Amino acid sequence: MSYTFQIMSQEQAEHIADKWKYEGEYAFYDMAADEEDLAEFLDEKQRGNSIYSVFQDGEMIGFYSFHVLKDETVDIGLGMRPNFTGKGKGQEFTEAGLEFARTQYSARSFSLSVATFNERAIKVYTKVGFQALETFMQQTNGSIYEFLKMKYSFENID
Repeated sequence: MSYTFQIMSQEQAEHIADKWKYEGEYAFYDMAADEEDLAEFLDEKQRGNSIYSVFQDGEMIGFYSFHVLKDETVDIGLGMRPNFTGKGKGQEFTEAGLEFARTQYSARSFSLSVATFNERAIKVYTKVGFQALETFMQQTNGSIYEFLKMKYSFENID
């Protein structure tokens, strides 16, 4: 499948925040679940050029955020439209984001953090080649949750 990436527009950010609602425990990922994250996501200046909408066949199916860290690792965040999750599309979507970042940022390694309850995503990231580094506690969504820090390096596959 072919994916296209474009800097997220204000209209796209508002659409995601208003319309993308996840079911069950995955409601954790609703933009409105954390007021601080929501405000940052909706602020065009804070989004800057680091958050991209992802399209497939002209339809927005997800988004990525990319932040270059001091050690030239690119820290990524990602989200898929709710009706695309749990359907076996995560690996391809994740690989497309890594390849985009590899060319866009000349990145050789990536990191991400995922809530430990999200076994479905952890399984995808592991299949792609991410390795678990450590768990940590983070305050978000009105409570404190455990997250898993994972890292991926293109050197592992070249």
